[in-house]
Amino acid sequence: MSDSRSASIRKYSRIQHMVNFQGRIINFLISIILAFGGTYFLQSPELDTPQIYVLFLLILSVCLWVTEAIPPFTVGLFIFGFLVFALGKHYHDIDPTTSNKIVQKYVQTWSNSVIWLMLGGFFMAEAMQKVGLDKTIFKLTIKRFGAKPRYVLLGIMLVTALFSMIMSNTATTAMMIAAVLPFLKTLPKDAKITKALLIGIPAAASLGGMGTIIGSPPNAVAVDGLLQHGIKFGFLEWMMIGFPAAIILVLIFWSVLISKFIPKVSTIDLGFLSEGEPEEGSTEKIFMMKKKFVLGVLGVTMLLWLTGKIHGISAATVSMLPIMLLTMFRIVNSEDVRKLPWDTLMLVAGGLSLGLAIKETGLAEYYVGLINQYNLNFVVLIVVFSLITVILSNFMSNTATTTILIPIAIILAADNPIILPLVIGFSASTALFFPISTPPNAIAFSTGLIEQKEFRFGGLIAGLLGPAVVVLIILGFQMFGLI
Repeated sequence: MSDSRSASIRKYSRIQHMVNFQGRIINFLISIILAFGGTYFLQSPELDTPQIYVLFLLILSVCLWVTEAIPPFTVGLFIFGFLVFALGKHYHDIDPTTSNKIVQKYVQTWSNSVIWLMLGGFFMAEAMQKVGLDKTIFKLTIKRFGAKPRYVLLGIMLVTALFSMIMSNTATTAMMIAAVLPFLKTLPKDAKITKALLIGIPAAASLGGMGTIIGSPPNAVAVDGLLQHGIKFGFLEWMMIGFPAAIILVLIFWSVLISKFIPKVSTIDLGFLSEGEPEEGSTEKIFMMKKKFVLGVLGVTMLLWLTGKIHGISAATVSMLPIMLLTMFRIVNSEDVRKLPWDTLMLVAGGLSLGLAIKETGLAEYYVGLINQYNLNFVVLIVVFSLITVILSNFMSNTATTTILIPIAIILAADNPIILPLVIGFSASTALFFPISTPPNAIAFSTGLIEQKEFRFGGLIAGLLGPAVVVLIILGFQMFGLI
């Protein structure tokens, strides 16, 4: 009987795999058809060959990111290949001596300062997880918020937001949900505090990622876009806007959750925080030494990042410090390095190349000229781009969204080129409407303790209020000449 059931399960699994495979092939073919069709209708005699190639690549990349016919990072690799072969051949036919130099810049995004900055953050996040520093900070912080449900929720959301400024939003969410699951399993399935936590944790992770450049890939894309136009926006400058914006939005989201999901219990048993405490001994002493070492590296790195204007060392160069020290002292080994989210770096590097191609070929400038014919007010531009960013980021990678929109925004707002790219970069982190909108949402949804429809209310609040809060903070800093 069991053999028959196992065979049925395997057969069902094969059928499901085949259906998924066929669906991806259909989506891939639809993406290609839409790319050719879109290019045909959007091209004009004024566009040259490189611009038409990049237009086709842009539409195809968007379609592939939306349909997920292939993994998002694979689209990033595809962008590299397409730019090298398509533009390389075109420029080689014109002048073989200079074609390599022209095309080489599209591949050099792998050595972009943004990539090194993010890589330093990945190494620190991996080290924190290995030595248990993340869980230690989590437990010490939560115990200070008391046992009332609303304050436990606030503490968990604030800790999640702070971790997301250093670690991957996805890794932070996975860690926090794993930490609270033992507690959630002791509650009734329909307990309101369960829903509040499983909505609040991924939201805090995404919103908290706005706090630093390394907190979320769209932040890095926005900074690189500004740098491409000669505008340096450092780690401290970003935090001046991102940190208060993240904290304010987390507090707003928390207030929404406690008004919608009022717990029936007056106190919460925090005994689950004491589970898994290590035993005393020589092994524990070595473990504590490693934990202190990682904390020291983290502190020094953050200090150097925040004081960049004083010592003049770039944030990307500072990122080499944790990479070298953590590997030199074998806190992070070769096996850990192989587990780092390289797919995210591939996606970001490919996105940077696409953004560079849109700018360098003059495609962005061409379409900006068409938009300028409508004489749109700057406030209207902010509203339109923030809403477009939130809408697209709910259906596709927020990194891809910022990659597409920022080159256009910078040229479109040439008189005030800082605000619009920043609004786009920050707004990309406020897309929380669906379980598929962000990996943190998907992780919370995968617990089976929350329904899809319960993300919508918070997602609507974040998507509408998030950009508004960001714009007010940016305009306030600009008014006082701080940016």
